[in-house]
Amino acid sequence: MDTRDGYADNTVALYEASFDGCVNTLNTLLQRDRLILHKISLTSFTETPIHIAALLGHLHFTNALLSRKPKLAEKVDSLGRTALHLACAEGHTQIVKALLQANADICLVPDQEERIPLHLAAMRGHIDVIKELLTAQPQSTFLANLDGYNVLHLCVQYSSLDALKLLVESATNDDFVNSKDNDGNSILHLATMLGQTKTIKYLLSIPEIRRKANAINRIGNTALDVSEACHRDFKSCLKIQDILKAAGVRRAKDLNSTPLPTLALPAETHEPIQSFTGEQSAQSKFRKWWRYFYLCIWAKSLLCQGNWVDETRGTLMLVATVIATMTFQAGINPPGGVWQQDTTNGTFRCNSSMCAAGTAILSYSEIYQHFLSFNTTSFVAALTVVLLVISGFPLRSKGFIWFLTVTMFIAIYSLVLTYFRAVQLTSPTYFQDYSLITSILPGIWLVMPQVVGAIHVIRFLFWIIRKLFKFMRRWLTKRQAKDATNV
Repeated sequence: MDTRDGYADNTVALYEASFDGCVNTLNTLLQRDRLILHKISLTSFTETPIHIAALLGHLHFTNALLSRKPKLAEKVDSLGRTALHLACAEGHTQIVKALLQANADICLVPDQEERIPLHLAAMRGHIDVIKELLTAQPQSTFLANLDGYNVLHLCVQYSSLDALKLLVESATNDDFVNSKDNDGNSILHLATMLGQTKTIKYLLSIPEIRRKANAINRIGNTALDVSEACHRDFKSCLKIQDILKAAGVRRAKDLNSTPLPTLALPAETHEPIQSFTGEQSAQSKFRKWWRYFYLCIWAKSLLCQGNWVDETRGTLMLVATVIATMTFQAGINPPGGVWQQDTTNGTFRCNSSMCAAGTAILSYSEIYQHFLSFNTTSFVAALTVVLLVISGFPLRSKGFIWFLTVTMFIAIYSLVLTYFRAVQLTSPTYFQDYSLITSILPGIWLVMPQVVGAIHVIRFLFWIIRKLFKFMRRWLTKRQAKDATNV
């Protein structure tokens, strides 16, 4: 009998037994060849029998292998994974316990992607397995993979919220929950990128994370900046932005601005109130700062607000496109329709010798001229906005933002006037005396765009005045410096 054939048959039988989890077959093979488990490394298979048994959850077979050769727990496959990696990924808690009893240090063995068994357990959300790994090697939580993701990042990436809560609650180091990956992203950054509303709410409820919620990544973005740049569901992004703002998260560009002075209340200063006079003084200071707070809010609302166009680019495009479509249709399909054939009957104020086919029936009215003027104005204004938004120009210039705002107001204002003129054209004479439709409602609505437009003009004037003051201050400073030098 060829011993090589017998060895090959025994090896195949060993792997088949690991697939089936048959301990009896393993015992039989060991009686035939006591060194069969030691010859596994000589085979061409990428996994060992313990890898297969751990992956498939064969506890008794795994225990039988470990009792005869504990070193099998340290063997790695072609991807650098131990049997513990596979058992953790599948959530086989009892097998994890057996492997850890054989050698607890395999918790720290990384695979080719620098992932340790704890990472795989966290990715799949196996709570019981995570508890066993933390008990065996608590320091394994600090290890990261090739992307710099530690176990917390992986919990967020794979939406394992329960596992994340367990790991955060078991953390003893405040810096651990605020750790960053290779791109400088914290777990709050990552949760915001992935649009995980529940995870964000949970993270912001943790004092250690909330204290550093304004941390910036390598490209200089806070979590709020990340949420404003997201391209996911618009409603979800707005909800996440509201959550972050309510928690005090700010944009990176606002972090360097000087915050308003905060009022130190007696409870914060730990100074007892000595008398009723002191209490009145504290109340007076509170009212003073409260008025100052509201004054600053009002002034801030009048100033040009950052890059709102950049934040609502999609909505702006949609509104401008809808207005352009409506006015285009109204231009080529005017109220009252068009003459279907040449006519000379002179009706509908057609006083010329012939009313040509294809021309608007009501075009011989003065009101129609107003209708066409307002409609064309709205159409051109809307198309201007569409062109500027899709042109790729930077939308952060305040002058550019103001121009877009005014153009949109012109488009909307003209669209309303177009509607009223169209109603006048198509309504009977006796119906035009109904003042609620012809005067009251149009008057009320037309005042609103004028008020809002005036506010934006004031904002623009504020911006120009501030620029002029800065320019004048810089010019005077240079002038004084030059005069001092000449002296």
